[in-house]
Amino acid sequence: MARRHATYKKILPLLRKMREDSGLSQRALSRKLRKPQGWVFRTETDRRRIDVLEFVAWAVACGVDPVKALKRFAESL
Repeated sequence: MARRHATYKKILPLLRKMREDSGLSQRALSRKLRKPQGWVFRTETDRRRIDVLEFVAWAVACGVDPVKALKRFAESL
């Protein structure tokens, strides 16, 4: 597993928070995204990297405005 940049690791809690705040389990989110549950797990635990299109889909599936979520993340850096 490649080492991720420290800044990238800061997005992981945001992904999990969006999912948990929406009341979705990893399995429920994976169904919405049409991905295996392990994909969600690996993304949240830094075993795979999420790209911007996946971030947008993740936020939308959680009922979160992706632009606002990304802006909030950028402001936290």
